[in-house]
Amino acid sequence: MSKRHMKCLAGVTVSAATALGLAAVPSTASAPRDLVVHPGGSIQRAVDAARPGDTVLVEPGTYRESVLITTPGLTLRGTGGRTVISPAAGSAKTTAPKTTKAAKTANACATGGNGICVIGTKGHTVDDVRIRALTVSGFTKSGVWASWTDGLSVRGVTARKNGTWGIAQERSTRGDFRRNTATSNGDAGIFVANSVSEEGGATDTKGTVVLDNAVTGNRIGVTARRVRNLVVDGNLLAGNCSGVFVVGDESKPAAGAMTISGNRILENNKFCPATPRLSAIQGSGIVLTGSEATVVRDNIVRDNVGTTPLSGGILLFKSFVGALNTDNDISGNLVRGNKPADLANRDTAGKGNTFVSNTCGTSVPAGMCAG
Repeated sequence: MSKRHMKCLAGVTVSAATALGLAAVPSTASAPRDLVVHPGGSIQRAVDAARPGDTVLVEPGTYRESVLITTPGLTLRGTGGRTVISPAAGSAKTTAPKTTKAAKTANACATGGNGICVIGTKGHTVDDVRIRALTVSGFTKSGVWASWTDGLSVRGVTARKNGTWGIAQERSTRGDFRRNTATSNGDAGIFVANSVSEEGGATDTKGTVVLDNAVTGNRIGVTARRVRNLVVDGNLLAGNCSGVFVVGDESKPAAGAMTISGNRILENNKFCPATPRLSAIQGSGIVLTGSEATVVRDNIVRDNVGTTPLSGGILLFKSFVGALNTDNDISGNLVRGNKPADLANRDTAGKGNTFVSNTCGTSVPAGMCAG
């Protein structure tokens, strides 16, 4: 027969299915469990109680806390737009008492200004965490922040009105960011980097994917900063200052070896002022700076209009430290209605860059449009 054991934990219901067999056989300790967080309960307390393979199910409601995940194989699942994680009112405190492990770990995420954190270390990554179907809104830094992870999967998440990044990953591999909505965040809607605190060569992400997301109203839609081996495909990128921005520098290995394909990049005409590292941005579709061996193909890039040095449909531009673009392939894109040009190679010192079979009206230099 089957047994089910239930216990309450500060607003959390833990449900563990037992092994099939005789009534005398006890529950298997390693069997995956569902830990259900009810309105008024603590997500962090449930996460702290979870074991690898468990699922924390968060019922509809607004939960004013930050959540730190350090357990591999954990799933955090909400109910879409009805499950909202927002900053604690007036402080970074959690709903758990200060003396508990829940409070201490959650505060490590909250004091950084983040909503959900998945954090490992250089010698011990946190692997195969899944975040599903919830909204993270109003944090001063990131909605979802990950560092030293492998196989992190974020799907069906809405990250909105966070101060810096909507969904961000550094020092991590094999990330899967799919069917999310990132809107009105202060910097990039989706951000993938080698490190935010150190210079250095590009990280091989080992196949991180950014697929089928809707990214609107941010400073930049998708930023790939000093990384390699990445796919950005099938996304809607609209109403940002720039759609896709690939950032490289003089370090080795160089950024690049990625594919940007099948995206709709439309009217990214919001104006963003200059920063210490970058000129003002407006009307930028796809920008490559200091990139090598990147494939940009089969994208629709329309009506991105601005008057900054980075304005236009698809651009090659030297990085802010002067690193050149090399061996990039821009082909088969539909690029129309972008100003000052649909295609622009403003990195003429770069070598091996090709523009082939792109449907466009204007290019700099002239002659790069197929029709």
